[in-house]
Amino acid sequence: MGHILNRIYTNFTAATFATGNNQSAYGLIENAAIVIEAGKIAWLGKTRNLPKNYNDFEQIDLTGKTITPALIDCHTHIIYGGNRAEEFEMRLNGASYEAVARAGGGILSSVKHTRAASEQELLKAASKRIEQMINEGVAHIEIKSGYGLDLASELKMLRAADLVGQQYAVNVSKTLLAAHAVPPEYKDNADGYIDHICNEILPTAHKAGLVDAVDAFCEGIAFNAKQIEKLFAKATNMGLPVKLHAEQLTNIGGTIMAAKFNALSSDHIEYLDQAGVDAMAKANMVAVLLPAAFYTLRETQVPPIAALRKAGVPIAIATDCNPGSSPISSPLLTMNMACTLFRLTPEDALAGFTINAAKALKIDNQHGSLEVGKIANLAIWDVNHPRELSYQIGFNPLFERIFQTIN
Repeated sequence: MGHILNRIYTNFTAATFATGNNQSAYGLIENAAIVIEAGKIAWLGKTRNLPKNYNDFEQIDLTGKTITPALIDCHTHIIYGGNRAEEFEMRLNGASYEAVARAGGGILSSVKHTRAASEQELLKAASKRIEQMINEGVAHIEIKSGYGLDLASELKMLRAADLVGQQYAVNVSKTLLAAHAVPPEYKDNADGYIDHICNEILPTAHKAGLVDAVDAFCEGIAFNAKQIEKLFAKATNMGLPVKLHAEQLTNIGGTIMAAKFNALSSDHIEYLDQAGVDAMAKANMVAVLLPAAFYTLRETQVPPIAALRKAGVPIAIATDCNPGSSPISSPLLTMNMACTLFRLTPEDALAGFTINAAKALKIDNQHGSLEVGKIANLAIWDVNHPRELSYQIGFNPLFERIFQTIN
């Protein structure tokens, strides 16, 4: 987990996604060289133009390989107790996601198991999922709470997320998703639960330094836009950015509401309409698409990709790793799904796990692209071209991940 202070890689293909390279697909540089100094990118360009003042640095030839920014998974629920394989089987036998949730399954099933587990048990249960992401080139994971739904359990989840960043070679963004579902204690009193989040859970978690952003689930089986607006007003007043699960199953106006708070992102958005797209564009929001959830739930309503592109809304991709609707911890497979199910290009998919994912977490000033001055979190792939990362199914071509512990 230490820094690579002085090192040069040469003769590789670089997919930079740098602003100045937008004229070429992927921001591609052939026969590239990169200089890492004090954990940051000090120089990047053609190998033949490598400055001589770095001659005393260790130099490694990467002929035939490709370097991209390390991957960023900007939407996960990777910390949870138990699993929901039984519900997977129920859905395959004809039950809808909504029907399972209303019958006491879904999120509330995970709440029961998560409440019963300790921090260390939650961390241990997540370990293989975390390790798979790291082994596929991920250097930054967003981790949501939302399977506790009471003060003690939400704090426990966030502390477990914090431990991930301490015990694994990965950076973590912690998101409070207490407004994920109405807990049993507040059945038929969603307004009362929102008040509890605003008055107890959010202030306590924030005071403990456990919250980087606040999220909520705006859907008929969860909370309406007016309820979430109250929570977002509280979060904004505390100086916290917000983001939203919205328009996954229906369109009840969540994204338009979130745009009023300049939300970082709106996620899922299969049912987003043109007004929602326009609101996202005006508020500089990121669209986070979650193709594995679409796949698992066998949905048919594809997100409005063309409208998002036309409006200039950046598109990020994430695993949505969770026990119910997206039990996946493979960014590479998720990229393939984004291409095959949503008709994104391989360039779109890779941008979705790098620069646009960084924008969705508001860390793009230091992460997500290969640019001088940015932190040198890199993924070295044993492929000739970055398009291969979305093309191959069930194959991991990662050669080496370069990870910096600096913030």
